[in-house]
Amino acid sequence: MSEYRSDLLRLLDERGYIHQLTDAEGLDKLASQKIIPGYIGFDVTADSLHVGNLVQIMLLRRLQQAGHKPIVVMGGGTTKVGDPSGKDEMRQLLDDEGIAANFAKIRNSFERFLSFDDSATGAIMVDNDDWLAELEYIPFLREIGRHFTINRMLTFDSVKLRLDREQPLTFLEFNYMILQAYDFLELSRRHDCQLQLGGSDQWGNIVNGIELARRIDGRELYGVTTPLITKADGSKMGKSVDGAIWLGGHRLSHFDYWQFWRNTDDRDVGKFLRLFTDVPITEIERLEKLEGSEINDAKILLANEATAMCRGRQAAESAERTARKTFEEGGAGSDLPSHRVEADDIGLLDALLALGLVSSKKEARRMIAQGAIRIAGEKVDDEALVISSQQDPIRLSAGKKKHGLLNFSS
Repeated sequence: MSEYRSDLLRLLDERGYIHQLTDAEGLDKLASQKIIPGYIGFDVTADSLHVGNLVQIMLLRRLQQAGHKPIVVMGGGTTKVGDPSGKDEMRQLLDDEGIAANFAKIRNSFERFLSFDDSATGAIMVDNDDWLAELEYIPFLREIGRHFTINRMLTFDSVKLRLDREQPLTFLEFNYMILQAYDFLELSRRHDCQLQLGGSDQWGNIVNGIELARRIDGRELYGVTTPLITKADGSKMGKSVDGAIWLGGHRLSHFDYWQFWRNTDDRDVGKFLRLFTDVPITEIERLEKLEGSEINDAKILLANEATAMCRGRQAAESAERTARKTFEEGGAGSDLPSHRVEADDIGLLDALLALGLVSSKKEARRMIAQGAIRIAGEKVDDEALVISSQQDPIRLSAGKKKHGLLNFSS
C-alpha cells in the first residue's frame, strides 16, 4: 500500500479502488489542502443502473466520505451519441422522451449513496445536455476539434478494439471521446471541478479532458481510474447467469438483489466488503480469516450491508428473513419474487416463466428432467402439470437458490 498524505487517496487505496492516477503526487497534495469537486458521468441508456455501475457510485461516496464534493453527471447529451467503450456494436439511440424517463428513475438510486445538500461537500447532479445541446457544430470544431488528432484517437482502446474486431464504428460514436473531454472542461469552468474518476476503460477519455483543459485554459486537472472488477471465476462484475443485477427496485426485487450478494464466491467476500460496503477494514480483515461454514456469516453481512445501502435497511432485513425462512426453515418468505395468477390454475412451465425462475420453456423442461424443479419442497417430474389454487401461496423452486411464490387470492 502506498503512503499517501490525503485522506482521499489513503481511503481509495486501502479499499482497492485505485488502478491508475494521472499525477498521484499532485492530486495527493491538492486533496490534502482543499475540497476537490470530482465527477463521474453516467449515460442514461436504461431506466436503472446495475451492479456493474456500482463501483463508480461507490467512488463518489468515498470522495464525499473523505471530505470532497461529488458531482454526478447524467449523460443526457452523450447518451444521444453512445459510448463505444467495450461495445462491439452501436447502442440503440433513444429519443428525448426516453432519455428523460430514464433520467428520472436513475436519479433516485444516487440519493441512497450520496448526501445532496447545500454544504461545501454536498453532492450535486448535472446534465451534460445543458451545454452539449447548445454547441454549434462549426465553432465547436474550430475551438475544440483542432486539439484532437485522428492518429491519436485511433490508438485509444474504445476505438482500436472495435476496429481490430472489424466491427463498424460510426462517426457519431467516434465523436464521443471529444464530447467527454469537453465535459471535463465545462465542469472545470462551471463547478471548479478538478478531478474525473472512472473505470479503467475511461482512461483515454479522462486524459483527453485533462489535456484539453491544459491547452485551452492552462488549468491542471486530475484523473483516477479503478481496476476492472471481476469475480473469482473470471466473470465480469455486475452480471449473473440471468442478466444484469439492477440497482432499481422496479427492475429487480429486494430479495434477488440481496441473494446476489449472498451468493458471492468465498474468494471475493473480502474484496466486495471493501468496495461495496462501509464495514471497517479491521472487521473485514477479521472476516477474511473465517473458514468453512463460518464464511457464510461474512456473506450474510455483505448481503445485508450492500442491500441496505442500495435499497434501505428495512429491505435488507426483510430479504434476510425471507432467505432464512426459505432456505433454513423450508417456508415461503413474503419477500420472494411473486406472480399473481388471475385464473384458477396455471401450467407449470408458464408459472416458472412468470416467476423468472427460467428463461425459456426449453430450460424449464430440462430442469424438470434433471429433478431440479420443486413445488412446496416436493420434486416435480411432470412438465404438463397444472397448478391450482388449492394451496395459496405456492412456493416454486428451480435448483437450490431460485425461489418464487404463486398467488391465486385477490
